[in-house]
Amino acid sequence: MRRLIQIELQKLLLSKTNRVLIFISFLLPLTILILASIKINFFGFFTLELGQLGIFNFPIIWHISTFCASYFKLFFAIVVVSMIGNEYSNKTIKQNLIDGLSKTEFILSKFYTILLFSFLATVLIAVTTFFIGLYYSAYTEAAIIFRETEFLLAYFLKLVGFFTLCLFFALLLKRSAFALAFLFVLYLAEWLVFWGAYKIFGTTEMAFKIKGFLPLESIYNLINQPLNRVILTKFPDKTELAYDYDVHFHEIIIVVIWTALCVFFSIRLLKKRDL
Repeated sequence: MRRLIQIELQKLLLSKTNRVLIFISFLLPLTILILASIKINFFGFFTLELGQLGIFNFPIIWHISTFCASYFKLFFAIVVVSMIGNEYSNKTIKQNLIDGLSKTEFILSKFYTILLFSFLATVLIAVTTFFIGLYYSAYTEAAIIFRETEFLLAYFLKLVGFFTLCLFFALLLKRSAFALAFLFVLYLAEWLVFWGAYKIFGTTEMAFKIKGFLPLESIYNLINQPLNRVILTKFPDKTELAYDYDVHFHEIIIVVIWTALCVFFSIRLLKKRDL
């Protein structure tokens, strides 16, 4: 594994564009979290301090930070698809195979790099969230601080699942731009499935359950939106806003299965393809 990651990192870091995108994908979520945690004075008219709203209290901060940070995954997704696109455009994929790298190892080198970057991103979010929470949270008991840290696992799997899906599309289409565009096509297709399920079963609840088995929706469902939860902390009487925001084991399993399928079919596709 270490050898394959080293090979892939050498390729990635040779590109200035990839270095910038990797830097942004790590830095931007942290910057947003840090800026959100400080006082912002709007030209003397009023001062905005989100920490006073209680959103940085433990344990809700784990939910909010991972949900918000997950929206910046597109930057590294560009790096992921370029890992394949550049191999075809620069014809380095043939050279890798000539130099003794098997087709399985070629795909695994990409997947292991995805695991590494997803892990590092999760650690950075965890450390930043922890210290922001320590500064703002009204709760300092260890049992409360480390409650709901399963959102970090969900965040890690969210990144791995999404990036692996991008990897498969990039290999399937051989072009970075086409791979990212196909994500939008898949997004529309999943809503068509939702519409079809609604027509058949007649309820949005059943339609969403079926849509939840599809790749993009299952990845999104790992971390539900925290807005309703924030509102409920301030207005507990608004029971109509109550919802299930927990990380569920069956949702984790669905994403793990899709991730495994993307890796498996990527290997099969490369083995069958005439390079």
